[in-house]
Amino acid sequence: MKYDLIDRNLFIHNRKEFMAAMKPNSLAVFNSNDIYPIGSDSTMPFQQNRDLFFLSGVDQEESILVLFPDCPKEKHREILFLKETNDHIAVWEGEKLTKEKALEVSGVKTVYWIQEWDKVFYELMTQAETLYINTNEHYRANVETETREARFNKKIKEQYPAHSVAKSNPILQRLRSVKNPIEIDLLQKACDITEKGFKRILQFVKPGVMEYEIEAEFMHEFLRNRSRGFAYTPIVASGNKANVLHYIVNNAECKAGDLILLDVGAEYANYSSDMTRTIPVSGRFTARQKEVYNAVLRVKKEATKMLTPGNLWGPYHEEVGKLMTSELLGLGLLDKADVQNENKDWPAYKKYFMHGTSHHIGLDTHDYGLLHEPMQANNVFTVEPGIYIPEEGFGIRLEDDLVIQEQGEPFNLMRNIPLEVEEIEDWMNR
Repeated sequence: MKYDLIDRNLFIHNRKEFMAAMKPNSLAVFNSNDIYPIGSDSTMPFQQNRDLFFLSGVDQEESILVLFPDCPKEKHREILFLKETNDHIAVWEGEKLTKEKALEVSGVKTVYWIQEWDKVFYELMTQAETLYINTNEHYRANVETETREARFNKKIKEQYPAHSVAKSNPILQRLRSVKNPIEIDLLQKACDITEKGFKRILQFVKPGVMEYEIEAEFMHEFLRNRSRGFAYTPIVASGNKANVLHYIVNNAECKAGDLILLDVGAEYANYSSDMTRTIPVSGRFTARQKEVYNAVLRVKKEATKMLTPGNLWGPYHEEVGKLMTSELLGLGLLDKADVQNENKDWPAYKKYFMHGTSHHIGLDTHDYGLLHEPMQANNVFTVEPGIYIPEEGFGIRLEDDLVIQEQGEPFNLMRNIPLEVEEIEDWMNR
């Protein structure tokens, strides 16, 4: 991996918290992701199952973690099963984790090679009453491919039909939504890398550059700072392309007078950053562009203040909607009749701001989190209001990543990334 070794106390803590929430005499199993084929002998770059990584720090394929806190054998209360490494694999693929290195990475003392799985797991299941299976229950999940985890769950329920089955996901939703200080440091690192990329392109952009050239500049800076690359597919949307919310083609020319909406973020050690900025191709905003930009910025600043412990997700978004409605009236995009006659299920402001304001961020760009429970300290959220005006040929979105504090306003992990109109113009005209 490109990233520095993570303090294994993070993973030791995460396992302890997970096991404390398990039922008596139960075990939980977590599988690594598959390596997905593209065609012929080509594969997609491997990315680890985030739940397995959260609990172990293991970042390679063909890995399994078992947690069995009530196991009669103390050495079997935490077990890693890994792909056995050898000289041949080291030559062709690079070295894999040894048992000693796995202990250093994860803090798990008992490590078996994967070929010992059937024998050891059978013994464990004779001693357990409940099996925790891991499922993806994120509210935005859309899983069309059967994962390694899903195949395991199907097989294991057939092999051991007399065991009770429980779900790991409700425990993980709760644990992953509240970030450990080590995790916040990793998120800060990802945001710092994104900052470097953004400052690079502020001095690169000019009329005539292609959107994909801007994407390439970001990738250059991300890779040279030990990131694997983008945390998600980047959006580099100039002109009217910014009004396509998930525009990812990035193949148009950036023209004088237009704006560019940049929704990009570096990953670091599997942790995501998520930034959006909107900048002028020519280095200066027009009066109208500046007017709309500052309206979005005011909504962003006021929304940020509402990310405090105890606030609820639904009312928070309702309040942001009221702020946006006021700004749209001031911009002349809505009138009082639009608001008075609005559909309460799709308020008038949704014509120009049709997406949500915030989402959890962490190991996933849209991370796990309990949206029906009050916000709490060390939740990490984005704040990303936008105004999209196809008839005027531009859209503006601004986004930062913020850590909720015990008291006061949240801590902005992107506080050093240029945001104000004057900052953007100053950087672009140096």
